[in-house]
Amino acid sequence: MIVIFGALSGAIIGGLTAHRRKGSPADIAQYAAGFGIAFALIGLIATIALHRAMV
Repeated sequence: MIVIFGALSGAIIGGLTAHRRKGSPADIAQYAAGFGIAFALIGLIATIALHRAMV
């Protein structure tokens, strides 16, 4: 669940960042994908850390 939330929030943040910098639609898509992947990876690490702490 944390991974999905991270991916979605990262995509939104990335899209808004590119839009604020007046990027083209391709720039917005690229930023959204990049931020989404990065935040999903952070969420994955957080999920693994929480799971290992509970066991």
